[in-house]
Amino acid sequence: MSRLAGLWTAAPSRHAALEGMLAVLRHPAWGTVWRHACGHAALGWCGWRPASAAVAGPLVVVLDGYFYDAPRAAGDAAVVLDLYARGGLPRALAQLDGDFALALYDARCDTLWLARDRFGVRPLYYTASPERLAFASQPRALLALPGVSPRVHRHFVALYAASHYRYVDHNPAQSPYVDIAQLPAAHLLCYRQGHVTVTSYWSLQEAPELTTPEEDLAAELRARLLDAVSRRLARTRHPAFTLSGGMDSASVLACAAHLRGHKQAAFSAVYDDPTYDESEGMASTAAAHAAPWYRVAITTPDVPALVAQLVALHDQPVATVTWLAHYLLCQQVRARGFDSLFGGLGGDELNAGEYEYFVFFFADLARQGWHARLQDEVAQWIAHHDHPVYRKSLAVAEEGLRRLVDLSQPGRCLPDLQRLRRYARLLHPDYFRLEDFIPPMPHPFRSYLHNRAYQDLFQETLPCCLRAEERQSTALGLDPFHPFLDRRLVEFLFRVPAHLKIRRGITKHLLRRAMAGLVPEATRQRIKKMGWNAPAHLWFADSARESLLDLVHSQRFRQRGIYNLQEVERLIAEHARIVTAGLPVENHMMVLWQLLNLELWLRWLDARGYARPLGEGV
Repeated sequence: MSRLAGLWTAAPSRHAALEGMLAVLRHPAWGTVWRHACGHAALGWCGWRPASAAVAGPLVVVLDGYFYDAPRAAGDAAVVLDLYARGGLPRALAQLDGDFALALYDARCDTLWLARDRFGVRPLYYTASPERLAFASQPRALLALPGVSPRVHRHFVALYAASHYRYVDHNPAQSPYVDIAQLPAAHLLCYRQGHVTVTSYWSLQEAPELTTPEEDLAAELRARLLDAVSRRLARTRHPAFTLSGGMDSASVLACAAHLRGHKQAAFSAVYDDPTYDESEGMASTAAAHAAPWYRVAITTPDVPALVAQLVALHDQPVATVTWLAHYLLCQQVRARGFDSLFGGLGGDELNAGEYEYFVFFFADLARQGWHARLQDEVAQWIAHHDHPVYRKSLAVAEEGLRRLVDLSQPGRCLPDLQRLRRYARLLHPDYFRLEDFIPPMPHPFRSYLHNRAYQDLFQETLPCCLRAEERQSTALGLDPFHPFLDRRLVEFLFRVPAHLKIRRGITKHLLRRAMAGLVPEATRQRIKKMGWNAPAHLWFADSARESLLDLVHSQRFRQRGIYNLQEVERLIAEHARIVTAGLPVENHMMVLWQLLNLELWLRWLDARGYARPLGEGV
């Protein structure tokens, strides 16, 4: 893991600016800092391993991450330079698969290139003007430059404050900061003569659905996942694995144990409260494939103190409380001497693992005229997944189809305005109108299910999770690896028909079949999905409640003008009532987590000298 920074400018101050950026990015324990000046550019790298950088005359490249198909003897950075010299960067990227962010400067044409991997595993931000382009792995390095304002996007603040975490990354080209852009996944940037050009070098495209027999498709899925795990294992010495109660992390761990011929070290977050504790569901996979199995017990953490640490690592608010548990888990992984952490991110999106995907699956069945099968699938969905709070019925299925899909246009999903606007009253009416925001819903496929998964991969669930994973892993000296986000595997799974991903009310059908003999039957046949989460509902009703109220009652909070204060206090009180009485209604832990994160992030900005006069900042 590493951090990149650099800039193009004709001003001689570029050397000092680069040093300042690297100083902001570098962790105290990192032993390597590399920099190189060439022409009008200065590029830098910092990390705890030998620098992934290369120079060949007028060409220089710095790289964060790995290519999984490059000749390792040459080094990944040298491979990039060689391919660039042969045919340019777009052609080079088409030939390489990996998790990476890179910067390449060509002094012959005085051109700076930036590029990011296909799924956004590694981060890259930039700020541009006709006189300067600067880039870095985190916004903080760019905020350290003169002329870069810490002013944040009002709509980002509003969406995070009172909407749902899925919507804060709806624009892949934006960061939370007005003056800082994010290079989207699968894009490259060219900066020449003061002009910025950003283009896509790869995208998922509609392709004919596979008609191969199901047994053969399961075998192909198994082979591709094994290959993805193998390629990533080759880039690490002391790997560890996250393990929850679901199929995704269990599949990655099982593949690794199979490939290496012995059990692997695995880490799981466990809780006293049974709501989100998956100990029982993890036990069979741990017994088969984990040694040692570390159970990281999370009891009653100091939530405000930990959130303050997290926003200082992230440079922005953290998506969900899941990542508090992940951070505590990562601390234990690093303390025991491991250098990387494998997980199952991407598995839900690619294998139809989210509960909400059922509606889009139903829409695909209706589109194809499979009415008898649709009837049966709805019945099985009700039988397997009805819940006292989240009810399942024929009426609920029909309402979901009316609300979330356009059956007149194949594949067109509609935004969940109910979820988007649930907490709209939290916002002060003078700050922002959530009613005016409609999230983009790209639909490159004819399948509703594929489009919903595509939206999650590139705009909703995955970007915020990858960012949290990467920030926290980097801070603790770990490389994150996500085998499900292998291009070959992703392209294959987007050709698998929807009816092979969900079968008779059970998600991840083809993955379950593919993992037969690898993942233990108790896990492979488990129907209920809990999802990796933490019991923040209890914390916000008890141990963290007073701290939350102190924050809400503070002058700084009230003067920001973001929230409707009366509604904030009402929600905090209502949440406590729901949890204390065990009422069968949805509690408010998600939005209270967001409120705490947002205010502590803004205070982090204040503490770094980024305070803005009232009305000019947030």
